Amino acid sequence: MNTRSRTLSTPKGALEARILRAGRALSEALAELVAAIPGRPRGPGELGEVLGIDKVLGSRLLKATSHQDPIAVLQLAPGPNPLRRVARAAAKSGVSEDVVARVGRAIDEFDQLIREEAGDRSGLQAMISGWLPDARREFELRRKQAVFRAMSQLKGAFADVSLGTVLLHPSADETKLDIVWLFGLLGLQRLRPGVPVKFASRRMDVDGDPRLPVTIAGLAVDDLRGLRLDEFCSTPTVGLEVYEIGEVVRYMLAESGYGPSASMDLVFAEVNLDEIDRYVPAKSGSKGYFFAENTICAKRLLFDVLVHEDVYPNSEPSLAIYDTVSEGVASVNDRSRDFDRLDLQESIQALGTGIRRFRSARVPRYTEMLDLICEKLEWDGSLFRGYRCDVEYPLYGCQVLMAFDPPPSPGDSDQ
Repeated sequence: MNTRSRTLSTPKGALEARILRAGRALSEALAELVAAIPGRPRGPGELGEVLGIDKVLGSRLLKATSHQDPIAVLQLAPGPNPLRRVARAAAKSGVSEDVVARVGRAIDEFDQLIREEAGDRSGLQAMISGWLPDARREFELRRKQAVFRAMSQLKGAFADVSLGTVLLHPSADETKLDIVWLFGLLGLQRLRPGVPVKFASRRMDVDGDPRLPVTIAGLAVDDLRGLRLDEFCSTPTVGLEVYEIGEVVRYMLAESGYGPSASMDLVFAEVNLDEIDRYVPAKSGSKGYFFAENTICAKRLLFDVLVHEDVYPNSEPSLAIYDTVSEGVASVNDRSRDFDRLDLQESIQALGTGIRRFRSARVPRYTEMLDLICEKLEWDGSLFRGYRCDVEYPLYGCQVLMAFDPPPSPGDSDQ
């Protein structure tokens, strides 16, 4: 059992220096080795034939030697044992003993770095990904894919795309905002029979009147006519059970088939009139925020916030991603929840203005859905500006949030 305290591990600056030293030694030794191989083979195929190694190993070796950055070399290089196979094969092909010996010492230093500082190769990749944005994205994506595979099988259901779109429009009394949520689960399938599929919409940071969500036709949510956008759903359509609990509206998919043959698309819209305050007291520091919860395992989360030109003028959104496991969904105005923020390589894309600019290859007929909502509510779709967070393999249980700076109330004396 390893009882070494974390406080005795290599200090951050010394660790970085050690990583750089190991990467530089490996980079120089491998470059010398490849240059010394008889015939100077080009490409992983030729290299594999000369050394008697597989093409994948040859490709990784050449990728590593093509980089000058020592950290990138450590990220891209094969592991110590495959590198030792390469060194033995190079010796048999005629590379000098001196060159092979230098490679062997560099590999040993690489191996020692992994065992002493990271535990295994995956741990080292996690450690150095912070210094390499491209490597970090690849590292995160692979791990998120692994989480998706495990959780979707445990939960027994998944979707190809989880769509969460919010449209923000000034209310009739001009002090509130009307909010429409467009939800979609595309390529949704149960992996086994009887698995519950459920999701929710909710309002937070609000005191006062209870929520009164309605459909785009103005019907109460407990009357399902019009909630589902049937023209964008699979046929035959599958029912939803709706439960209102305080500020939360919960939805549960009715029982249906399972497996690929029972894959379905479900799209519905929820209208919330006079939902939240349009303005905040001057200098309050409070933000307006909107979020999508990843409560159903999905290969992709498409989260769009579409804002009328008169809503949050001159404000660009910031992004926050929260772990909701311990404390539930978070308010960006509760600074104690900063502790639960996840540091992931996701970003917001500004889409421009007008519904035609909001197309997505992931969601067929997306702009038609938005046109239908605007038509029913008599909104001008050309006046909306859009922001998108497109997340591959979102972590199950995470909350993706966009926050805006609301304007102060007109005539506020503190302006």
